[in-house]
Amino acid sequence: MKKKTESNKSERILDSAEELFSQHGYDGVTIRQIAKSAKVDVALANYHFGKKLDLFHAVFDRRAALLSDTRRKVLQDILNKDGELTLEQIIGAFLLPLKMAQETGDPGWRNYLALLAYVMTSPIWSKELMGKDFDKRVGEFIDALKAVFPTASEEDIHWCYNYVSGALALTLAQTGRIDRLSQGKCLSTDFDSAYDRMIPFVAAGFREVCG
Repeated sequence: MKKKTESNKSERILDSAEELFSQHGYDGVTIRQIAKSAKVDVALANYHFGKKLDLFHAVFDRRAALLSDTRRKVLQDILNKDGELTLEQIIGAFLLPLKMAQETGDPGWRNYLALLAYVMTSPIWSKELMGKDFDKRVGEFIDALKAVFPTASEEDIHWCYNYVSGALALTLAQTGRIDRLSQGKCLSTDFDSAYDRMIPFVAAGFREVCG
């Protein structure tokens, strides 16, 4: 029973840290604030995760492997099907796991995806955290794109991939800016609408540059 209680507290610490880091970034949060949000003693947070940096890594890694592996599985399922591989299918495989995460109803995924956007756009954290689970999968998508655009230069394909990542990061961040600019006609929390439009938008850009 005690072990289960400790596990629950550990998850509360991770959940609270995930939410606070997604809202305020690494430097805007203290271990004390995280412990207060999780309703545990600071000493317990330190006991389970050590320093704030270690906790930040634990928060990021907790969902990273699942998200990255799901993305890879979606791509592999497409590659294993008979028929010609399309650009839209590749882009969909890249985006679909993020949409699936949003649709679980777990509010933690919303926080995590915002945190992912923060890490993706940071020259420090991107280098430190993205390589373990996310960057190692990029080559598989690049290879799939090369198959669709066999005469395109690698520079063009990588730049287009970079633009996709940028658009994705802004969407995942859910800053609410599009809500204000559109006067409520568009909602940054409406990932379904963003997803449906992003595929044709990105595909058109790839074809213009690489086709």
